[in-house]
Amino acid sequence: MTLAQAKITAAHNVQNRPNTAGRLGGRLAVITGGAQGFGLGIAQSLYREGASVVLADLNLEQAKKESQALGDRAWAIQVDVSDPESVTAMVAQSVAFMGGIDLFLSNAGVLKAGSIEEMTPQDFDFVTRVNYTGYFLCVQAVSQIMRAQSQAEDSRWYDIVQINSKSGLAGSKANFAYAGGKFGGIGLTQSFALELAPDRIKVNAICPGNYYDGPLWSDPENGLFVQYLKAGKVPGAKTLADVKQSYLEKGLIQRGCLPEDVAKAVFYCVDQCYETGQAIPVTGGQLMLN
Repeated sequence: MTLAQAKITAAHNVQNRPNTAGRLGGRLAVITGGAQGFGLGIAQSLYREGASVVLADLNLEQAKKESQALGDRAWAIQVDVSDPESVTAMVAQSVAFMGGIDLFLSNAGVLKAGSIEEMTPQDFDFVTRVNYTGYFLCVQAVSQIMRAQSQAEDSRWYDIVQINSKSGLAGSKANFAYAGGKFGGIGLTQSFALELAPDRIKVNAICPGNYYDGPLWSDPENGLFVQYLKAGKVPGAKTLADVKQSYLEKGLIQRGCLPEDVAKAVFYCVDQCYETGQAIPVTGGQLMLN
């Protein structure tokens, strides 16, 4: 199915949604980076609340495994969010599976920490292509589906939610490639919201705190605890435990952010029909909006 065909299919099926119970009953959702970490945890919450879910991930085998574990309203699609053709194919295939898209979560992301002196242009470009350009490419494709649905039936609202980061709200030492892309993501979110509101498409960002139990932080070889210790991001830290304790002490609610915490913010974005262009922190009080 091409993107043009997907637009026709989505418009035709706009009133044909699964009769499922739950807070997101009948919703058709796609989440990038959905095979692990925050993405998987959020997808599980969406599914439990009645949504049909596509897990779009570079790791297709893991996405297939997790979608099968969810049930018959879940599918797996391989995607490289930094590749325009891959993104377009993912969006079209999602419509082929579900019949449309009501909720899109741009969650896929990467991180490479390092000082100004250490960061290579190649690593900087890699982080930016996935975290910043990838968000644009996904919105460019999925908004066409949502616009077609809105033109076919003008009483529904659709949602695009970027899973951003607390690093999109405050700078991050020895982590500027990631923070810069996330800051940029909030600028994109606000700009997309301005452009897409007339089409009944809301665009918001959620800025989670640190998910210490996920692979991004806890991977024993490339996790952030390891990267930050090597980069000297935490003064005086000599062990991974020192790095973790330093971060736990930053929040008022001294634990890591969990996928269910972020999922509640996603539910808010969908439920609230009078809010768009926002960056919603979920940081346990570590960051407070000015």
